Amino acid sequence: MIVRSTYTHFANLCLLTFLFHMGAETSFGQNRIARISITSNDSIVVQQKPVTLTASIENRKNEPLTGTLTWNVRSLFFKSPWPTEERISLESRQSISCKHTLSMPCPGFADIECQFQISESDIPIKATYRIGSDLENITSPLTAEKDFFIFWEKSLNQLAEVAPAFQMAHRPNKTRTDIQIYEVSMKSFGGVCVRGWLQVPNKTGVFPAILRVPGYGQNMKPVGAQEDLIVFSFNPRGHGNSQDDVSGKPQDYWVRGLDDRDTYFYRGAYLDCIRAVDFLCSLDIVDQEQLAVWGASQGGGFAFATAALDNRVDLCVADIPFLCNWTNYFKLTQWDEMDEWLNGKQHRSWSHTLKIMSYFDTMNLCQRITCPTIMSIGLQDRICPPTTSFSAFNRISGPKTHTVYPARGHGLGRDHRLRTWEKIKELFSLTETEKN
Repeated sequence: MIVRSTYTHFANLCLLTFLFHMGAETSFGQNRIARISITSNDSIVVQQKPVTLTASIENRKNEPLTGTLTWNVRSLFFKSPWPTEERISLESRQSISCKHTLSMPCPGFADIECQFQISESDIPIKATYRIGSDLENITSPLTAEKDFFIFWEKSLNQLAEVAPAFQMAHRPNKTRTDIQIYEVSMKSFGGVCVRGWLQVPNKTGVFPAILRVPGYGQNMKPVGAQEDLIVFSFNPRGHGNSQDDVSGKPQDYWVRGLDDRDTYFYRGAYLDCIRAVDFLCSLDIVDQEQLAVWGASQGGGFAFATAALDNRVDLCVADIPFLCNWTNYFKLTQWDEMDEWLNGKQHRSWSHTLKIMSYFDTMNLCQRITCPTIMSIGLQDRICPPTTSFSAFNRISGPKTHTVYPARGHGLGRDHRLRTWEKIKELFSLTETEKN
């Protein structure tokens, strides 16, 4: 794990292993297995300083192997060098190591692929590893249209015209008597009913509040008790218990209504999160100066959008955020669902689609985030590449810190979640100390 508020060098050994099983369709037969892995002596590197990656190739066959080992380096930030190749041979059950050295010429990320191919007719064995450099200086051009903020001011005004009709229904808590649980419902943008689960300490007082927002299609439910915190696990439209008016099926949120910015799914979903802040701020037991929003993946994008559109948010916590830097996102990933949507009607085009999505790109919103922000990413994330996350994060104008997990992908694990809970409590405790 790497934590930075300013750049510091990291030199721990990082290991990421990929196993590739040669299937029955290959010439080696179903039960013959080869393995390749990549290690690096660094993952966040100093510009122009050489970094060495090591590929370990293991022959798990009972006969020799000969093939071609190819290194490819790809990046959006600099011109990719020519691939390098070498012919290698392995004896039965032998493992060998091959090294590749490169340097990062500028801020950004690079994906290094090592491929071992026995013959042209065989499926190559591949492993990939990502490194980065000078993360705080990664930028991408903003894509906001001239009326971007006018659009959002109009949308917020339209939300304000909808009477929230907050309702709280007490639900039994069979596991903890010191925590009260309520199912909350409210009316949001377009009159859509949305819901969530509120957890309140069973004692008198005023408490910091955490708004938890979901990943793509996630059903937010009450979490384990958090002492001295109010926790609102909220489901925007189409998620969890917020499907009365907007179905969660199919889970095609990012193409719903995409022909028009006014009908796009994320317009309503972002505004649902603002309505959830409205609810928390309506409670006398919520400390209005200690309100956090926290989410992962899509929820990380929701966290960015909520903090940008609502200055009542005092702390933004975004893990592996989605909904960032769409232009680069589609250069780095490929999704059949998006391709099928584009091909579904003749008038659709990438240029028009990206124009619509630009209104919901958190990169274009993040300059409005002034509260403290914490972002955590998995360096090897292939679903939400760090390039897109930092393109948004680096636009934030308020104080910010980031954590990089070098060997993790789209998931940061239980230990990260526990540390984040403790970090939130620590920050709110410090805020309270300063106020006193």
